[in-house]
Amino acid sequence: MKRLRLALAACLLGVSAASAGGCASAPEERTLVVLGPWTDGEETPFVEALKSIGRKTGHRYVYKGTRSLRETLVAQLQAGAPPDLAILNSPGELAQYALSGDAHPLPENVAGAAIPPWAPPVTVPGKGAARTHVFWAPVRVDLKSLVWSRTDAAEGEPVWCLGLNSGATSGWPGTDWIEDLILQRRGSDAYERWATGESSWTSTRPEWEEWARMLTANGRSPAPDALTDSFELLDDGRYGLLNRGDCTHEHQGSFIRRHYGDDVRPSPTARHLDRARAADADGGGAFEVSGDMAAVFRPSAAAWDLLGRLTSAPARKDWADAAKPGERPFFPGGTFASKAPSPGTRAVQELFDSAGRICLDASDAMPPTLRDAFYRAVLEFVGDPDDPALLTRLLERLDAETALQREKEEEKEGAFVLDDLCDNPVAGSPDAGEP
Repeated sequence: MKRLRLALAACLLGVSAASAGGCASAPEERTLVVLGPWTDGEETPFVEALKSIGRKTGHRYVYKGTRSLRETLVAQLQAGAPPDLAILNSPGELAQYALSGDAHPLPENVAGAAIPPWAPPVTVPGKGAARTHVFWAPVRVDLKSLVWSRTDAAEGEPVWCLGLNSGATSGWPGTDWIEDLILQRRGSDAYERWATGESSWTSTRPEWEEWARMLTANGRSPAPDALTDSFELLDDGRYGLLNRGDCTHEHQGSFIRRHYGDDVRPSPTARHLDRARAADADGGGAFEVSGDMAAVFRPSAAAWDLLGRLTSAPARKDWADAAKPGERPFFPGGTFASKAPSPGTRAVQELFDSAGRICLDASDAMPPTLRDAFYRAVLEFVGDPDDPALLTRLLERLDAETALQREKEEEKEGAFVLDDLCDNPVAGSPDAGEP
């Protein structure tokens, strides 16, 4: 009896499994924490999917959402208390965590969830030969290269909405524009060469100038309002830039549909560009994509099991069914909901299905320092888009930052570069398989 009390006390005090003997299974029974980017109700369908998984596995999962995802994760890693899984939308950041050893390579039984182009391989230097692994898997994806407009304004001359304010990541809606113009004008091969640093920023000058002409058409000026306006939140508390009434077309990813009714529909960016210029090499069928990728930061059998389940068809169906029709998530290969989608969701899925080529968001794949420099350059450019000398300085600065990043990569045996940012659309329904 005395020995039994001692064993129970060891378990309660959190003694290691090796010293506690009879409580060796305790680490697998603890609560698993998932850190992610969704807040303010957007996380609700995902939490429901976690609950459904928990009913099957017997584990308890807690979701922690934050808009300051990078800062939160860095603080937790520094404190030695990382989440079991973290869901991030930046492969560039994820690659750094892979190189530092904080994110762990996917084992063989879930490696099939690393669907391209969302989860390109990362080469990690080590003793002897470098090793190439996949470290994350997309759990939700979004289609970009979209223009949203009301059905009664779709064919009119665009008056472009633009809001660049997004807290610490302000500027990204503008980088989306530049990236998309490069993709549509030059095609996926040239896009990939630029995004991975093989071609210069200076060579992208025509796309920056084209964007400036679009924003300043009819004597309009994007500054200073675009620099301070949120990308989605209006001054009166409503959401959606099209709801302001002073603009007719919005360049934004598929997530924005949650702020609009059935009268707002998407169309491809290519349809709204001057087709007198050289068309892209993909024939207008190239789209940018983004994604929310899950990586394991605290490896355990339960953590790998959870990652596998999050990328399985049953979890995707539970997630989609718990979402509102206009907020239904997209997954590689399609949606899984049993209910009818909203018209906007259906329209996005049709465009997803029609894509001839999909390319990962370039700034998401860049090293964080270069990505942040891209954000800042967009903000400065929008402040004075008619100043050619300013644009020259900005592009030269980005070229210098790219060269600096390349030097750092060479010191690390070139491990950071993420290749294969473009791929053919996923056919069918990739599924890591529910363990």
